[in-house]
Amino acid sequence: MYNIDADVIVIGSGGGGAVAAKELGEKGLKVLVLEAGPWYGNKKWPEPNVRRGGEWSSSPLDLDVALYKKQYNTYEENMNDVVSGRFRFGPADRRRPPWHRIMRQAGDIWQLSGVGGTTQHYWANSPRAFPSAIDQIWPISYRELIPYYEKVEATLPVQFSPTTSKEELFYFGAKKAGWSLIPTLDVVTPGYRPMPNAILPPNPHFTDPNYSIDQLSSMEGCTLAGHCVNGCPVGPSVDKIAKRGTLVSYVPLALKTGNVAIRPNSFTTKILTEMDPKEGLRAVGVRFRDTWTGETGELLAKAVVMAAGCIETPRLWINSQLPYNPWVGRGMTHHYLDWVSGVFEEKDLLRILGTPNVNPFVGHTAGARIDYPGLGCFQVSGVSPGLFAFMTYGFSGTGYDAARMPEPGEPWNIRGRVVGPELKELMLSYRNTMSMLILADDETLYRNRVTVDPTLQDEHGPIPVIHYTPSQKTIQRRDQLARYASELLLQAGAKRVIRADFPAGFFLHLESTMRMGYVTDSKCEAIQVKRLYIGDNSTHFNGIGGPNPTLTTQALATRLADLMFDKYFS
Repeated sequence: MYNIDADVIVIGSGGGGAVAAKELGEKGLKVLVLEAGPWYGNKKWPEPNVRRGGEWSSSPLDLDVALYKKQYNTYEENMNDVVSGRFRFGPADRRRPPWHRIMRQAGDIWQLSGVGGTTQHYWANSPRAFPSAIDQIWPISYRELIPYYEKVEATLPVQFSPTTSKEELFYFGAKKAGWSLIPTLDVVTPGYRPMPNAILPPNPHFTDPNYSIDQLSSMEGCTLAGHCVNGCPVGPSVDKIAKRGTLVSYVPLALKTGNVAIRPNSFTTKILTEMDPKEGLRAVGVRFRDTWTGETGELLAKAVVMAAGCIETPRLWINSQLPYNPWVGRGMTHHYLDWVSGVFEEKDLLRILGTPNVNPFVGHTAGARIDYPGLGCFQVSGVSPGLFAFMTYGFSGTGYDAARMPEPGEPWNIRGRVVGPELKELMLSYRNTMSMLILADDETLYRNRVTVDPTLQDEHGPIPVIHYTPSQKTIQRRDQLARYASELLLQAGAKRVIRADFPAGFFLHLESTMRMGYVTDSKCEAIQVKRLYIGDNSTHFNGIGGPNPTLTTQALATRLADLMFDKYFS
């Protein structure tokens, strides 16, 4: 026998881990959460990027909204620089480089470390999976997910996005292009609808000139100020911040149970196991490394939840030398993203909107969408100016537009990177440009994978290697969605259409590297290691049809907590 430190250890505090911790804590279990990155907005880490600070936090009284707003200051370079910004996958000490991954294809991995994980900068888009991507395909049915979807939607909460100029223009184009309104959260036919977002309703005073920006930012409710991707600083307390990443939603709720403690700056390097005469191989704890001091420690528990993400979870399995499974890290999907933009003239916008500008930076980052089961989806999107310029003109897998031959019959005028006088001209039209993020339903292939390098290591062990090549079917789906998005822009009155044609390795929505039915059973427990559960996007059987994956992961994490409790703790 040995002394345990907790009932459950959760690895990672992002989209799934924080949800599992809150749900298990509410059931009376003692839960310890290990997070590799920093914790912003907590008194125990007043300078989280400069010095180590505390070790653990277990009280909601440690949360400090003044610190949070100081650290989430929305400056683009400060927040989004992938090397030294706050929003990166790396240690809290920003003087040190980010943690390395090897990419076998051009692109970027847009993931974050830190309490809240990648939901610190997510767009809060929270649609459900397409039922057709689940039923008769996954080991569970779509109907089984509905009560868990509903619980998460009520907890965050999730509500349909309000309409600002870009959404109004989107709806105008969607109707003219012949799309029908989808009146339900469960999408079974193609059509358009407002985006289900995990963002609080608009502050009723945000248009009142008697309230200053500072006053509004200290009140509850969204101000529609945009730039959500850089972090939301609006709200009277950490747990009432408008954009509901897990740092401000599930983490405070977990702490309020009195049963959850979170340790940032703690990178898990090994799953500890033992052979039990009744259960066989089972998880009994973890080994971790303090990212400030380099010291290592071990914690023991009755069960472990891996929620480190689609790259680090399979890496941890392999580096822990857990039983060989040919599907660990395999079958990786992502939504093979693309970006299509339309440039409008002021006279047309005045006629349609009654205003001369789209102002894509106003409102939710993405507030309306087209869903097409069997293809994927696309959503009107307005990011901050630097990211907008990068995604619209400077990030492409096909090189420079000027070096390409025209494409007869295609609905776009420009495809690829733009430079020179044309770039200057287009950037002058920033306020009159509306963009669409394309999310293609990705085919699940064994060749697309996360492995570890046989020779290269960092301080946490062999480093991950990502291999991805889209199938012809996935490429065709993305092309068709890009055409639909371009046609909607043209119907709305766009005079020019730009297709960025993102590289295949731009990873934002990674899924299915530890697939349910192959690596885990239908309850998200590892088939080969008892008491080891997986609570992140990696358990998805596929790319859920194309919709943003966070809500589905949160529903599965809520379900995981129920099933784990019933099996091992009831």
